[in-house]
Amino acid sequence: MKKNPTQKHFIIALLSLFPFFTTYHAEAQNSFINDSLDIYVQREMSRWQIPGVSVAIVKDGKVVVSKGYGVKENGKPGNVDENTLFMIASNTKAFTGTSLAMLDYEKRLSLDDKVAKWMPTFQLYDELATRETTIRDLLCHRIGLETFQGDFLNWGSNLSRKELIDRFHLHKPTYSFRSKWGYCNLAFLTAGEIIPLVTDTSWDDYIYYHFLKPLKMNHTSTKFDMLLKDENACKAHTLVEEKIVTIPYASIDNLGPAASINSCVKDLSNWLLMNIDSGKFEGNTIVPWQALFNARSSQMVEREPRSSLFPSTHFITYGLGWELEDYKGRKIIYHGGGADGFVTSTCIVPEEKLGIAVLTNTDANGFYEALRKQIIDAYIDAPYRNYSAIYHQRRKGSSDQEQKQLKEWKQLVSKKNKMPVTDQSFVGKYRNDVYGLAEIKNSNGKLTIYFEHHPTLAGTLEYLENNEMLCSFSIPTYGTKSFPFETAEGKVKSIIITVNDFIDLMEYPFEKIN
Repeated sequence: MKKNPTQKHFIIALLSLFPFFTTYHAEAQNSFINDSLDIYVQREMSRWQIPGVSVAIVKDGKVVVSKGYGVKENGKPGNVDENTLFMIASNTKAFTGTSLAMLDYEKRLSLDDKVAKWMPTFQLYDELATRETTIRDLLCHRIGLETFQGDFLNWGSNLSRKELIDRFHLHKPTYSFRSKWGYCNLAFLTAGEIIPLVTDTSWDDYIYYHFLKPLKMNHTSTKFDMLLKDENACKAHTLVEEKIVTIPYASIDNLGPAASINSCVKDLSNWLLMNIDSGKFEGNTIVPWQALFNARSSQMVEREPRSSLFPSTHFITYGLGWELEDYKGRKIIYHGGGADGFVTSTCIVPEEKLGIAVLTNTDANGFYEALRKQIIDAYIDAPYRNYSAIYHQRRKGSSDQEQKQLKEWKQLVSKKNKMPVTDQSFVGKYRNDVYGLAEIKNSNGKLTIYFEHHPTLAGTLEYLENNEMLCSFSIPTYGTKSFPFETAEGKVKSIIITVNDFIDLMEYPFEKIN
């Protein structure tokens, strides 16, 4: 059937305008990035009290943005640039998951191998889970533990990787095996430590030779001491009573495969370029496409989306070290990372050939996530909404509640209520089956608690009321918490210890042993 001549002329005319439309659309998409990004970042840094930020954007095979803002340490000179190091924490998991997907592709292992095949001493609390847990189970957080469960022990402790894995069986699962998603750093550590059992290469060296070296990630490392030695590394910060303070780094080498990579946006740009080019970088295949596809495929439902802010998101799942969701018809592949003093994000939008990294040097902000979403909206030409302002307002409500609670606790302490037992009855050693030992000492009239596996951590104890002590931890990220205690016959019998949700959500009962 022939076309109507009028139709034909219309189509030709329309096609002649196509370059104009595509150019106009591209300019509209990039107006935020080209014209407003710097202003937006600097304004929102002030809103959140963030000393330093780094941003990378890669698009269509090119680095569009790779730059820093602000300073490495609050109140001191030293600007953040594209080579400034940040702890990227759980963004490490994508490297570990992709590594194991590569070994699966090479048939050196199977993701569905039982963990016990490679690690005969592996043991979970439950016998069935011990027997049935696969590498895939470890990598998609479905072994039955609650999110962050056990990290009071694992995070920043003096235990080795092997010692942490050997204690896995002490953690009683919150859920039944494979029934619910629960984010587990210890599971990722265990998965990563299968790599040396298969390859005779440490996890650290495997990451170096398969990713860092071929991707020219020359400033990136997996070791804590490299962060300490680097003069172009950010300091860690948090908010204490809504004021920004510098805090010590957390040494998390022992959780290596889950969290220990330190990087900068210049290096992460290359990681993102590889991910949006089907595993290739500068024409060379770094990761076979099938392995990359497997690492970025849904394995476990994470949670049901319930945000009125993002009604177009219908699923949130977990792959092998990546989170996945839909947004306005696009597949978004991303992960976040949080360490003491840092929160960060990496993200890929395959259909847009878009990659984003946002690194910040305070752990008390939602900007790292808000900016990621702001950039995605810019590139898909979605209506502008200031996500940072929205997130900040939501956080303010939560923060106001925390500050109100803290004020109430301090008022109770100032009343000097009479305790049901003497200070001396608290002094002694306490044991928790998961953590191990804690000890309370009386130093110059102050009760202080110390922890066997965290030599730099202590907590000052002050009486509130109704058999509760207020604990002010020496490391701010652990928080200020209320510890209920039990007495019997005028003596302290036990105390329940909790830490900030940022570290662990669980309660840990410690029984007094002497």
